[in-house]
Amino acid sequence: MSIDWVAFVADGIKMATPIIFAALAALITAKAGMFNMGTEGMILCAALGGVIAAHYGGSVWAGLLGAIVTGLVTGLFIAFASLTGKTDLYLTCIAFNLMASGGTVFVMYLLTGEKSTTAGTMRSYQIPTVNIPLIEKIPVLGRIISGQSLLTYISFLCVFLVWFMLKKTRIGLRIRAVGENPHAAESVGISVNKIGYISFAFCGVLCGLCGAFMSLSWVTFFMKNMVNGRGYIGLSAQNMAGGNPVGTMFASLIFGFADTLGTTMKSQTNFPTEFLNMIPYLATIFAIIITSIISINKKRKIELGQKKVAAKA
Repeated sequence: MSIDWVAFVADGIKMATPIIFAALAALITAKAGMFNMGTEGMILCAALGGVIAAHYGGSVWAGLLGAIVTGLVTGLFIAFASLTGKTDLYLTCIAFNLMASGGTVFVMYLLTGEKSTTAGTMRSYQIPTVNIPLIEKIPVLGRIISGQSLLTYISFLCVFLVWFMLKKTRIGLRIRAVGENPHAAESVGISVNKIGYISFAFCGVLCGLCGAFMSLSWVTFFMKNMVNGRGYIGLSAQNMAGGNPVGTMFASLIFGFADTLGTTMKSQTNFPTEFLNMIPYLATIFAIIITSIISINKKRKIELGQKKVAAKA
């Protein structure tokens, strides 16, 4: 099997883009103390919203705005059900994902008469790629870094923005305070519900960008269940990194390369397609096992150290 490694790395970065958005979205709500499993459904709704807005708005930018607004609305919907309606967040997210899976097909059928894809029934628009001056002329680096989708560059920018927001701003401090101890945060005048809504709003915007990438950049149409588990992989990526935005980015890149490996092997080997489709999810399982083992070993060392200190005392 001969692989063009430069193209492989470039494709890996491209495939990591939606996972970075999904992981950062999950990270923000996790920092607020809420494990949002609804990112999968939020991204799926945003992907359809982007295509619909682009078709009726007549512009890819209308589509991008439509995807972001859809992601924002779905995030606030889950927040309302969980924070104001006092429903169980896990059950709410599971129900929302199931609703999104069927609901997007229903809306697509109402608008196009099709149940599988909008290709051929709605005008396609694509978010432009960006050729970076000077860098695009560098033999290897140019092929990897330059020529990516605009949203790919925005995803890496969002890594810095999320880090800055959580570490350097008042709202980020409050999100972390609520996540660490909501009762203590409430005792000093911080509204836990308000912070929850804000974190879900940030999460929704990022899910909107992810959905826009899926239906306006990766492909130029909406397809039934096209997110294909990337929302869940994003949850795993942020969990692996322990809530660190930069670590989350690197974990997302690992999953992106695993996805690219499966795609490359499909075209160059005779391995069963069903097995190759499992590669990204197998990588997720192994990554979770490894990080869990590391975490358990760290806890054991801490407990052992505490016992030694107690024995000496």
